Amino acid sequence: MSSTVITNIATLVTNDPSLGQGSPRSGTFESAGSSPLGLIRDAAVVVDGDRVVWTGESSKAPATDNRVDAGGRSLLPGFVDSHSHLVFAGDRTEEFNARMSGRGYTAGGIRTTVAATRAASDEELEANLTRYLSEALSQGTTTMETKSGYGLTVADEARALRLAARHTDEVTYLGAHIVSPDHADDPAAYVALVTGEMLDACAPHARWIDVFCEKGAFDGDQARAILTAGRARGLHPRVHANQLSYGPGVQLAVELDAASADHCTHLTDADVDALASGDTVATLLPGAEFSTRAEWPDARRLLDAGVTVALSTDCNPGSSFTSSVPFCVALAVRDMGMTPDEAVWSATAGGAAALRRTDVGRIAPGAYADLTLLDAPSHVHLAYRPGVPLVSGVWRRGVRVV
Repeated sequence: MSSTVITNIATLVTNDPSLGQGSPRSGTFESAGSSPLGLIRDAAVVVDGDRVVWTGESSKAPATDNRVDAGGRSLLPGFVDSHSHLVFAGDRTEEFNARMSGRGYTAGGIRTTVAATRAASDEELEANLTRYLSEALSQGTTTMETKSGYGLTVADEARALRLAARHTDEVTYLGAHIVSPDHADDPAAYVALVTGEMLDACAPHARWIDVFCEKGAFDGDQARAILTAGRARGLHPRVHANQLSYGPGVQLAVELDAASADHCTHLTDADVDALASGDTVATLLPGAEFSTRAEWPDARRLLDAGVTVALSTDCNPGSSFTSSVPFCVALAVRDMGMTPDEAVWSATAGGAAALRRTDVGRIAPGAYADLTLLDAPSHVHLAYRPGVPLVSGVWRRGVRVV
């Protein structure tokens, strides 16, 4: 394998305070405390194969086979998008237009996408999936979780996961997205299907199991049964929790050691305390609030309580049709009380924590060489210049792909 040094980096975000700003040995601290980003100024990174092997000041970089000049730009870990729904067909433009125009809309929402997805061929679904993965990659996302949930039959859920597993390691079984229209009059029978035959068909293709624990979807007892069954088959829990109303989702996520509770918009003090006491990450999805004009999650409340927070896109055709993590970073800073440092950490290391990964979301020896180069001198520009296509280079596992 050949080694490459990326040098002349104005600001390097390592997400490891021991490597840069905030480290006692670096002699520099943020005015408000040590930075979680482990910033290094005038920095260099050495990549060997698919891994980072060295970080530090440019003047101290070791000799390598190849050299890339970053041109005084900022380099940060590739974004880790830990919540998306990319295996689908169809379009819900009319729904969005009605919502943004203040008009009532009575079409089927998720059910509309379910019908289109069931009718689509494997080739159509995979073409959509790869399109959105490529779109995200061009915006700096190097790790992407995605779910099933728009098939809601044994065959359609299994094929969604099979297609997704061809393109990402982070695949989630979400047969419990809503009660299937085929079982609208018998939710208990659908829960039995999700925890039985459907689970049997889907478990070989997934790493995670998820459930939409919400009024109109699945209650706490149903969600517990679904997640417990998945865990018995080797799938680790995730939960769509407390998005539309107060409910049991967050408490259930912590009880079952779910990797993340996602949305977390409506939280009691007990919910916040539970998240702060365990390892479950609060994954916030500001694209959904933006696209539905809903109440913003209070990231500041969670961070001040010591909760680990991730930021993700929730890319889906209904409530958050964006694949742009930079857009979500800007929203989080503007409307959710996060600082630029916190938002960038949450979109990289936070997303990795929500996937229980230590090999992504940071630029440190041993991590995958998943890197995002910004056409800007600082990561702060992600929020400072919202909507501007700042990503000028992306490496995934050591290979420059953008």
